[in-house]
Amino acid sequence: MTAAEIKLKERVKELTCLYEVTSIIVNSDYEQLRNSLEAILYCLKRGWQFNDDTEAHLITNGYEVETDDYDLDRVILTSEIKIFNKMDGRITVGYPKEKYNQNDFLKEEQTLLDNISLAVGNLLERKQIRDSEAATRRKMERTDRLHILGEITAGIAHELNTPLANILGFAELLKEKVSKEKNVRDLEKIMDNAIFSREIVKKLMFFACEMPQEMNSFDLKPIIENVLKLLGPSLREKKIKLTKSFSNEVMELRADTVQLTQVLFNLIMNAAYYSPIAGSIDVNVIEKRKKIRIRISDEGKGITTENEDKVFEPFFTTKPIGEGSGLGLSVVHGIISSHKGTISHKPNVPKGTIFTVDFPKL
Repeated sequence: MTAAEIKLKERVKELTCLYEVTSIIVNSDYEQLRNSLEAILYCLKRGWQFNDDTEAHLITNGYEVETDDYDLDRVILTSEIKIFNKMDGRITVGYPKEKYNQNDFLKEEQTLLDNISLAVGNLLERKQIRDSEAATRRKMERTDRLHILGEITAGIAHELNTPLANILGFAELLKEKVSKEKNVRDLEKIMDNAIFSREIVKKLMFFACEMPQEMNSFDLKPIIENVLKLLGPSLREKKIKLTKSFSNEVMELRADTVQLTQVLFNLIMNAAYYSPIAGSIDVNVIEKRKKIRIRISDEGKGITTENEDKVFEPFFTTKPIGEGSGLGLSVVHGIISSHKGTISHKPNVPKGTIFTVDFPKL
């Protein structure tokens, strides 16, 4: 075969490789992107001059794939993958060092590799855009649901407040007039249940942002210490090891102290509820330039994938019937939002959940 025929053959292989990679990218399923990236590497393997000895490797922020026999003991060509003009990974193609040197690569092969890296970067950009749009859409749908629920909840809370106050008031009057011990016990049960119901109504009003805020500046550390002291018996009952850390001795925050206490109480109590016996809970508070971040992590079962978007919805709970109203985290979310803050969750490693709360300092 003449030199011209060999050169033509290599150009055909390179063009075929580029065509196959383009076809893979056009038909990629964003949910099965790893399979597409693997297929692209095998196209690269076939497109190189000495394809029997060629192996390829791809790494990005979200993926790492390689052909079957890839190893580090190779002479290589490499090309950066850029996503939104930032380096996010690279594609590497190599030959075994014992058989080849850098001069065995063709100049056109580097050009081909650069073109494919560019195409892969464009594919990953489109996936990020699609994921971002889907997340924004879910957030908007959730905000709409919460807004509607907030309006309904506010109405229910106002309707229930008056009859509950009447039940409690008349029960207290009757208790003063009856003498039989059994009747007194029955009235106490009525009063206990009325008080319990009133607390639920209070939570509903917190969720619906109907409770007035009293904003003050204060040192956050004593508030957290007080909450941990209140929860001490619950933590000791389960033999939970509590660790806490503060980036500064004094961290000033402007907030409603009652509502902030409720946020901390709910999050730490939840962590204790889902923690195993003798588990660990970590409370970490960091002061940044414009915000204060509170991280509460536990070693419980964690939040399942199907429940990730539901945890802040009112009336959603994974606790058994009678052990939770499903309002705790929705109230927490409402309070934090009313303070212009944010709350998020992610898995703890190796197990459990981390809740992160950011409060603006001013």
